[in-house]
Amino acid sequence: MQKKVLIITYYWPPAGGPGVQRWLKFVKYLPNYGIHPVVYVPENPSYPMLDDTLMTEVPKDVTILKQPIKEPYRFAEFLSKKSSKTISSGVIPKEQKQSLIQQLMLYVRGNYFIPDARKAWVKPSVRYLSEYIQKENIKIVITTGPPHSLHLIGLHLKAQLGIKWIADFRDPWTTIGYHKKLKLSANAAKKHEDLEVKVLTTADHIIVTSENTKKEFATKSKQSISIITNGYDYQQLPKTIKDQKFSVAHIGSLLSERNPKLLWKVLGELIQENEDFSQEFVLRLIGVVSDDVLNEINKFIPAKNIDIVGYVSHKEALMYQRQSQVLLMIEIDSEETKAIIPGKLFEYMVAEMPIISLGPKGSDVENIIKSTNTGRYFYYDAEAELKEHLRSCFSNFKNATLFSYPIGLQQYSRKSLTKKLADLITNLS
Repeated sequence: MQKKVLIITYYWPPAGGPGVQRWLKFVKYLPNYGIHPVVYVPENPSYPMLDDTLMTEVPKDVTILKQPIKEPYRFAEFLSKKSSKTISSGVIPKEQKQSLIQQLMLYVRGNYFIPDARKAWVKPSVRYLSEYIQKENIKIVITTGPPHSLHLIGLHLKAQLGIKWIADFRDPWTTIGYHKKLKLSANAAKKHEDLEVKVLTTADHIIVTSENTKKEFATKSKQSISIITNGYDYQQLPKTIKDQKFSVAHIGSLLSERNPKLLWKVLGELIQENEDFSQEFVLRLIGVVSDDVLNEINKFIPAKNIDIVGYVSHKEALMYQRQSQVLLMIEIDSEETKAIIPGKLFEYMVAEMPIISLGPKGSDVENIIKSTNTGRYFYYDAEAELKEHLRSCFSNFKNATLFSYPIGLQQYSRKSLTKKLADLITNLS
């Protein structure tokens, strides 16, 4: 008989974006290890992005529980639908470019919705799940955030029922980049920090996705912490034909501060210096891109060399990965982003095309790319090296020798990662 585990998550199909992938794949493979997942999700969520194709990946025999949620972003749409959708998707404009409505939304979000805008779902969820857990004799509950308010559901369930509780952090809490943009008062900042510590010290086990987050949390809690990264899943896709042009593609969101001016500058110089490069090169942007980034790109790169695709389904994103010549992985150059490992990194690695990544020194992404031989990682002061590498990639493209030669990727397969999770659940039982 399979062991039942309750998984509490906000993001679930038809939600789009990277947040849904992690637990959708865990749920897919947990039954292979004798564990039956019971998934609790909101009945009427306000997702900033939708991807109906992911509905086909939900296992038919999984138990799904749903309860209504009050979404403040719906009320915010009465003030400004565009601003509400932009902020809820994580694209926060630079402070000097924020409208009065955006400033108000950020202040209210940070100071009145602690830890986040889904806090109203905590109490009704605890009431509903307390009864269900006792009825079904469930011994282990897993919460995953962000939104970190879901961890408060686990906190209350543990206090009331004494269940074992695993808190999964896909991203850090108070040290994530956008947290300091919420215009927090000193009192609100203290509440966030206190809630974070309470979760970290009460959960029976903590899961994080990066070594840097583990180091950070180890200074705040003595509880056991495991690293289970995101990963890749083998998917049957139609045969792709590689781009005939030298396509350098970024797949995913490019927020206002995720804006590597040195990269746009270097690409612009190569266009000016090399007529062949100018004719062959295309910068392809797949996903949400802020106006700040687009404005900066347009300063250096002609419109004829830019292809803005916009948001696409996950399946389409995988197709773009496989047909592109070079894949871009871009992160903000800051201490806060060292722990961020975008889920697309692992899908990039199995696409077997070279990755060019820019980010801060000492990041987890840097370590993974170097250890798997899947590309080159550059710091923000390495302009000359970046330009020479792009020139080399273009030369290899012209000679039909532009490939990557990855090693050690099996450890990042979704099946292998789910085995780690299943072992953790079994040991905690």
